[in-house]
Amino acid sequence: MTGNLYRGQAGLPFSSTLRVYEPLDAFPEDQREAIRAAGARTASRAAVENAELLASLGRITRAGGDPFPTGRTDLVRVTTAPGVPPPALPEDAPATGTSDGGAGAQSSAGADPVLLYCPSQLVLRAGLAANALMEGIHGPLAEMLIPEEQRDKHQERIDLVKARDGSIRVHTRASTWGIPFSWFSLFMEGDRKDVVESGGRILTVRIWAPITDAMERARYAVANLALAAPDLDMLDDLAQLTEWLELFHVNSMVELDYGAVADKVYPDESPMDIRLGIECLAEGDMTGAAAAYRRLASRWIPIRQLARAS
Repeated sequence: MTGNLYRGQAGLPFSSTLRVYEPLDAFPEDQREAIRAAGARTASRAAVENAELLASLGRITRAGGDPFPTGRTDLVRVTTAPGVPPPALPEDAPATGTSDGGAGAQSSAGADPVLLYCPSQLVLRAGLAANALMEGIHGPLAEMLIPEEQRDKHQERIDLVKARDGSIRVHTRASTWGIPFSWFSLFMEGDRKDVVESGGRILTVRIWAPITDAMERARYAVANLALAAPDLDMLDDLAQLTEWLELFHVNSMVELDYGAVADKVYPDESPMDIRLGIECLAEGDMTGAAAAYRRLASRWIPIRQLARAS
């Protein structure tokens, strides 16, 4: 299969993701070999994105009306640990920036890199997404979109996963029609970044930060917003984000994947605008904080308005 589906996003809404990649020893011992093997089968990031998107489109048209993933297979994304030189670029790697690595990559020093893994966990994430959908729309419409019979069937899959794996950390958060401002607080301008391009279009931008840096930045933002703007919705988002990051191994990496929206907003200075806005609030500079928000709003409100466009 070619990368056309991935590149075109099949006309789907813009979707962005925040992922945590952990070292293999952070996973339960009985899961490590399956995760390592799944990562080793990964030919490239483009192949993973293609496979995941193709599978989601297939579920929509599946006979029987069950839109949920079955969990028979689970894709795994792979990257390298902080401080490890990036491997050589594969053919469909980013045209600019650094490579995000692959299961068989090696560092420039010739040694095997320390690999970090992010399982897709589609069964769990589909259940969480369905619950959020059911809470946000009226009963008859919800029943039409996802019949109760299918929800109950998928709940059985979730129960099986939880019984098998015990305590579960969901490694991926997703957002459609824009990136939550709280996510940008985890990153800074100098963080490792890949710009993935093809045919004159930006397919995505990915930014990485060590999880220790991301948590330090989030805590800084929480502390300052709690004093300067305790009623700001972003404060609650940041508090939840910090609690989520605390679940993971200290040697993990955090990845912000813009997805197809990157072609509309990149070059993007949102991480800097968030940082400057919080610093201005902490210093009592309301003019500077308002200017930072205006820059963010001018960039992202038009994207969010697309969700209501006909």
